[in-house]
Amino acid sequence: MKLLRNKKHRGYTHTLDEYLDPINQVQGDYREGYYIGVEVPKDDSDTENPFYGPNVWPSTGNLDFALLSNHINFSHLSIYAFSEVAKAIARLIALALDLGATFFDQQEMLGKPISMFRLLHCEGLISGPTKGLYGAVAHSNFGLVTLLATDDVAGLQICKHKDVKPQIWEHVAPLKGEFIVNLGDMLERWSNSMFRSTLHRVLGNGQERYSVRPFGSF
Repeated sequence: MKLLRNKKHRGYTHTLDEYLDPINQVQGDYREGYYIGVEVPKDDSDTENPFYGPNVWPSTGNLDFALLSNHINFSHLSIYAFSEVAKAIARLIALALDLGATFFDQQEMLGKPISMFRLLHCEGLISGPTKGLYGAVAHSNFGLVTLLATDDVAGLQICKHKDVKPQIWEHVAPLKGEFIVNLGDMLERWSNSMFRSTLHRVLGNGQERYSVRPFGSF
């Protein structure tokens, strides 16, 4: 399938494709997704770097060309808008760390960030740790921050104290019209653990669930 996710992390991932925790999972995550990033032409020197490259789009074929073009343009505008929100959050983080508000704006910091987002769909299955089945198994994200926009279907859980055993998981209510902000591993490292990355997972409750997840090293 030509739309499958490539080595630049662009394209489609099918259900059960992501299998991050073989010890606690009997199968991969019960969700499918589509990765979209900043559009980089094939002949650009940046394509030598991980996460940089052209996006993967369907061939027009029987698709409406205008509809596909509008979707592509909307995706590009969305990445820009998400990045601007993430940069605003990064400025607040910088102030909390007693740094200048524009500290992360420096070229050597986040002057050329990795900005991507995923369109996610969790199947309408019931899952849980006792079954070894997850919409998304417990994990933290690698970047600075992740923004999450969801529908009104519950399922997201976070563990505030990830190093304490047994782990205690709390439900995060869907926030229509709002972003849920997850802190990433890079921020935990850069802040010397003053900010901790958010361990989170998704459990299916029998309802289909849709979300948009912009993430990366903004």
